Amino acid sequence: MTDNNIEFLIYLQDLIDRRKKEMPEGSYTTSLFKKGINKIAQKVGEEAIELVIEAKDNNKELFLNESADLLYHMLVLLTQKGYRIEEVIRVLEERHK
Repeated sequence: MTDNNIEFLIYLQDLIDRRKKEMPEGSYTTSLFKKGINKIAQKVGEEAIELVIEAKDNNKELFLNESADLLYHMLVLLTQKGYRIEEVIRVLEERHK
C-alpha cells in the first residue's frame, strides 16, 4: 500500500467525520449516523457476510466491491465510536513487529 492509498483512507474518514458533524440531507452517511450505532454495526456485519460469500466465487469485481463496502462501513463505525483508521494502522504495525 502506498502513502497515497493510506492518505485516501484518511481523507475518506475525514469526509465521514464531516458528515457526522454537518449531517447534510440526502447523504447515505448521514442516514447511517441518524440510525445509530446498532444500525451501523449491523451494516458492518452484513457487509462482512457479503464479502465472505463473494470470496467463495471467482468474481474479482464483486469481491473488491464488497471489500470496499466493508471498509467504508468500518470507517463509519470507527467514526461513530470516536476512533480513527490511523489507530487501527498503529495496532497492525505493532503486531507486525
